[in-house]
Amino acid sequence: MKYDCLIIDDEKLLADSTAEYFNLFGVNTSVVYTADECRNFMKNHSADLLLLDINLGNDSGFALCRELRGKTQIPILFISARSSDDDQIIALNIGGDDYIQKPYSLGVLLAKVKAVLKRYGQRTDTSYSDGRLTVDFNAKQVLINGCAVKLTALEFRLLACLIRNENRVVSKQELFEKVWEDKFTGDGTLNVHIRKIREAIEPDPCSPKYILTVWGDGYKFVTGKA
Repeated sequence: MKYDCLIIDDEKLLADSTAEYFNLFGVNTSVVYTADECRNFMKNHSADLLLLDINLGNDSGFALCRELRGKTQIPILFISARSSDDDQIIALNIGGDDYIQKPYSLGVLLAKVKAVLKRYGQRTDTSYSDGRLTVDFNAKQVLINGCAVKLTALEFRLLACLIRNENRVVSKQELFEKVWEDKFTGDGTLNVHIRKIREAIEPDPCSPKYILTVWGDGYKFVTGKA
């Protein structure tokens, strides 16, 4: 069976109430409470988005995310009571698309999930190529000199937004609205994703030539300069 959302959280009461709320508003959601239950779920079912807790009893949400990223690029949103910057940075660096701190507002979380599901289902028929970098927006594929590179669903969408606005400065606020489609995303999250994209596509991520930072404003994708 195919679901819109799978919640992986050992806080059963919170997970169950979140799933009930989501289902009430038309987001078809299932719940599991351990990493093993998630693995078994994925053998027989599919989901378009995962809400993943960091602490899963004796299991680690970080380890599970790394494992899942070897098999799927669907959006993974971490949900956790842990509030340190290090936890958030780790979550984003290993493939998480966002980090939502508990306790969360069910309404805000639902809005985030719906926005991600909407983005994930969007397709385009355009592509970009400069001889080195090729981006197929329809297939959601990125190639460097003909070799595929991996980006998360959100990282791909961020890169696509910058490319579609090539040679124009895109403000951080515009990126929040166009890529995340909400106003709850912070600069730290954006900066981490930009760094991950640079590591994937730039000849030298420390001296980027595709994605330039315009201090105090935003970012600019420079066509064919790498």
